Amino acid sequence: MVVMSAASAVGLVVDDRVLAGAPLWFKPFKFSVSFVAYCLSLAWMLSLLPRGRRVGWWAGTVIALASLVEMAIIAAQAMRGKRSHFNHETPFDEALFNAMAVTVVILWLGTLAVAVLLLCARIADRASAWAMRSGIILALAGAAVGFLMTQPAPGQRRGISKVVGAHSVGVPDGGPSMPLTGWSTTGGDLRIPHFVGMHALQLLPLLVMALTALAPRSPRLTCDRVRLRLVLLASGVYAAAFALVLWQALRGQPLVQPDSLTLAVAGLILVAATLGTYATLRVPTPPADTAHVEGVNASEELAS
Repeated sequence: MVVMSAASAVGLVVDDRVLAGAPLWFKPFKFSVSFVAYCLSLAWMLSLLPRGRRVGWWAGTVIALASLVEMAIIAAQAMRGKRSHFNHETPFDEALFNAMAVTVVILWLGTLAVAVLLLCARIADRASAWAMRSGIILALAGAAVGFLMTQPAPGQRRGISKVVGAHSVGVPDGGPSMPLTGWSTTGGDLRIPHFVGMHALQLLPLLVMALTALAPRSPRLTCDRVRLRLVLLASGVYAAAFALVLWQALRGQPLVQPDSLTLAVAGLILVAATLGTYATLRVPTPPADTAHVEGVNASEELAS
């Protein structure tokens, strides 16, 4: 995927062709970079498993091979100047898209297997464990949004239309879009919740790393229970934000033009996050040593 990222970057520079309103090599570049982050995250998580490593190895291998097949199809279609997604123009294009759909299902099932292993694993650092568990569950939810994109958009019919499926909701694909991301600025875009959900896989574990790095400067963060509460709060807030952008996209509303209802819900999520963080950091938590001493004293009293 690193090699494909570099090759796609070269393609963006030397190939000025445009497809569906975006540079031809933008999709291969975006997918390959995303797969780099995705595979690195899963590989790191699998390395922390105390048990089930053989099952994890097979799940990771299946994910890697399915990713490779999907990227090969995306790159091949880019070289041909054809759409890789939703393309039913010819039997060959349709066969490639159907093959890609199979790889996506295999990817999802492989990731589900890793999620089950993580949910069952006994990992000493509870904050890290729940960051990984929440991250991979949200990533599965984000990946599942892709299945919504394959449904026929208004005016499309299976077996007749050359394109069946769309990223955008309420507007055709290829219209005005945001720079870099390519997300629609005139309608809903299912790629937004897809992106938000998938990258919980990196962001929640990064939160634990940040809390650990800040612990020497903030005594409260040295407590395992405080870090765990913050991770669980962040996971809940992240899940709410994912649900919000999915709801917004399904209503055909651009991310950059939220209505009053969307803003109100976003405000409630922000307030909940702020109050939850304040409460977590304010609740007194006895140091681990004190709790241990109290437990020993209580045991001695009961014994006597």
